[in-house]
Amino acid sequence: MQASETKAADGTSRELLTFTLGSEEYGIDILKVQEIRGYDAVTTIANSPEFIKGVINLRGIIVPIIDMRIKFNLGNVTYNQLTVVIILNVANRVVGMVVDGVSDVIALTTEQVKAAPEFSGALDTQYITGLGTVDDRMIIIVDIEKLMTSRDMDLVEAATA
Repeated sequence: MQASETKAADGTSRELLTFTLGSEEYGIDILKVQEIRGYDAVTTIANSPEFIKGVINLRGIIVPIIDMRIKFNLGNVTYNQLTVVIILNVANRVVGMVVDGVSDVIALTTEQVKAAPEFSGALDTQYITGLGTVDDRMIIIVDIEKLMTSRDMDLVEAATA
């Protein structure tokens, strides 16, 4: 246990919250996560993109809810008791992200993270910072702040308008 504390203290390790979308496992910076909740009904907003499910009132804060399964074109989106909303705090904005389930919190060393592979223009990998390996698991590491503040999300512009 002390060895992992030493690695975290000198900055060679990073903690990620891992979650599932379809059959894949993703990881995001744990420091961006505010809370994890079950999926509740949302208030839909007219003319919003399909991946924005709507908004919820979270203790007086109106929070947009983004379904990452729709955003990543994973098809066959179903909501059940395992569906989870990860509440994030990115770019001074609170945003909810719908995922299939939350796995755990892991610490990855720099040796466990490989660079994201380069693909042709067919696949957008600009939000993927790398691939982490833990035992037999492969975790796709997502720069959640870059994704949530991207132009196609339109979330930050709406906040500053």
